[in-house]
Amino acid sequence: MGNNSQPFAPKKRYVSLDALRGFALMGICLANYPEFSLYSFQTQSYIENMPSYSLDKVVKFLQYLFIDGKFYTIFSILFGIGFSIIIENARQKGKNGFKIFYRRMFCLLVIGLLHLMFLWSGDILMLYALMGMILPLFRNIKTSKLLNTAFLFLCLPYAVELFRYTADISLADYPYRAWWSLCAKYGITKDNFAFWLSDAKSYKEVFQFLIQGSAERMWEFVLSSRYFKVLGLFLIGFCIGKEKIYANLSAYKKLFKRLTLCLGIFGFITSVFYAFANVGIINLEPLHLSFLYIISVYPLGIAYICIFALLYMRYQDKKIWTTLAYPGRMALTNYIMQSVFGIIIFYGIGFSLGNKVGLFTTELIALGVFIVEIIISGLWLKKFDFGPLEWAWRCFTYGKVFKIISK
Repeated sequence: MGNNSQPFAPKKRYVSLDALRGFALMGICLANYPEFSLYSFQTQSYIENMPSYSLDKVVKFLQYLFIDGKFYTIFSILFGIGFSIIIENARQKGKNGFKIFYRRMFCLLVIGLLHLMFLWSGDILMLYALMGMILPLFRNIKTSKLLNTAFLFLCLPYAVELFRYTADISLADYPYRAWWSLCAKYGITKDNFAFWLSDAKSYKEVFQFLIQGSAERMWEFVLSSRYFKVLGLFLIGFCIGKEKIYANLSAYKKLFKRLTLCLGIFGFITSVFYAFANVGIINLEPLHLSFLYIISVYPLGIAYICIFALLYMRYQDKKIWTTLAYPGRMALTNYIMQSVFGIIIFYGIGFSLGNKVGLFTTELIALGVFIVEIIISGLWLKKFDFGPLEWAWRCFTYGKVFKIISK
């Protein structure tokens, strides 16, 4: 290979970024496991008959208040920061550097597709890869214009919902029909949907559910205009990476404090109403809920990042940061492993706890899984430079095998 096809020189790792990535992984595990436990699929009457119903009601409210959408916001912004670093490296390498960038995105797309089809229908990596391929188009735009563009993309889902509401036309109708057509093919109905995975006796049955789940995921993306949301958050992360804010946190301390105060208070208040709406205390039309999502989830998610940065600067010498950084350095591996653990714990081909535990127990299990990931990641990184999937991603990107064992 020519010199320009060689891997980018190793860059300094920022513990703050790795720790924030680990923190985001914890929140994503808490957000995703109610689906793995099949709690999210159950009818209200089934949930009310669970022994832990009273406690689960409180946990559900807290989940929508503090977790739902907020950690996905952080994770997406972090991907945007990471992509900005990769794109800057590609810019320095010239034309060939961008070929490597797109190979990297293609590899992530394949990983996401495999994850979607064989492990979990809630995959986000495939969409991340597709939206990541668009980011180089924004590399020469000024930061202020990038932020305005990000705001526009974040608001577009509401505009789409407004169009659907007024014109009575939904782009999600076709993927919805395709989804239930696949369900019918395998005998999956609304009656057995919530129990299919917990009753599964073989991976074949799990795979059948995953096939229809992939169609359901496409429907969800279209219905919620998820691609606009992801691109908007990517652009915010891209701005942070472009200005290298992560490399000089102290210079932005006042900004972090202002954003924490403004977005934190505003986001908390609006998130209370968001939680009320999602647990049924108040009734809102999908159009109004879409608007409430924008003014609650994003502000509070960004406030989390600012609070995290302020705490990191104040208590930088504490061990908590390196502890969180272990799973953060292996984010791709740990994200996929959360799905593997979910299958083993909740599905019929594993311990079959799905539909047997309430939301409170589900979240305790999610925390337990994340703690296990911290331990495994810490042990792994004592001997290896990369997580196993991070190493494979790098090897496929450059078409060569890299050394993985630490010196």
